Amino acid sequence: MSVPKIFESEYRFCLILWENEPVKSGRLVELCREKLGWSKATTYTVIKRLRERGVLKNEDTVVTSLVSKEEVQAEELEELVDRVFEGNLPSFVAAFTRSKKLSQEEVDELRKLIDSYGEGEDG
Repeated sequence: MSVPKIFESEYRFCLILWENEPVKSGRLVELCREKLGWSKATTYTVIKRLRERGVLKNEDTVVTSLVSKEEVQAEELEELVDRVFEGNLPSFVAAFTRSKKLSQEEVDELRKLIDSYGEGEDG
């Protein structure tokens, strides 16, 4: 199943949902008012849109996500790499590391990820 497209304001809403789920829709209204400055109507409109697209479910006023933060982030990153770097992941990494100084801890973590990916290719 592909992850439905989530737009910027919807993503900010989803961050609140992921942090608090399962959560009653009334509580989501309060949280979105506090953190995003949204009205009750805006929050319910976003809940309805995301429910229709299969991002969340709203049963008996309890809202839960149907896609994880990690799934959405992976989909967005893949789209970015495809669109901006013509699908070339090494070009993306090179551009990213030119614009951001990585700590040794981050370099070590990336190295472990790459090494573990290579190990999974045997077989």
